[in-house]
Amino acid sequence: MNALLDAGHYAILTAMLAPALLMTATGSLLASANARLARVVDRLRIVIEDWKHATANDPSRETRMRRHRRRAHLVLRACQMLYMALGCFIGTSLALAIDAFLHYRFDVLPTALALLGVAFLLGASLLLGMEVSLSVRSFDEELDDEIRRHHR
Repeated sequence: MNALLDAGHYAILTAMLAPALLMTATGSLLASANARLARVVDRLRIVIEDWKHATANDPSRETRMRRHRRRAHLVLRACQMLYMALGCFIGTSLALAIDAFLHYRFDVLPTALALLGVAFLLGASLLLGMEVSLSVRSFDEELDDEIRRHHR
């Protein structure tokens, strides 16, 4: 009887490994997204300082500021989705353990939480992809501005 109980505990722990791996991946993405958000905010502060000290009105500066603000909001929403995904994966792991102890009465709750977590991961990935595109577009415009300035 004890051997049967031990096998059940191992099965529960094994089932809890998949959400744990997803938690690790989500945590890694979250650390990266937070670093990106910090870089975007720092870059926006530099643009604001440049604007304060500029003499000529440069419409491209306003475009850059709007783009950096958009980038910051995309990364912020991605971070929020990653936190939601993390919560779903923690909930999945907990629901699997509780479900096993309650003789599998939760039905689809662990699976639903896992699917919701994966959906949040997908959403966050799409938002971060959009932010990268804006980042490259901003960089290209800044390079074009510098090239024009040097050719005058």
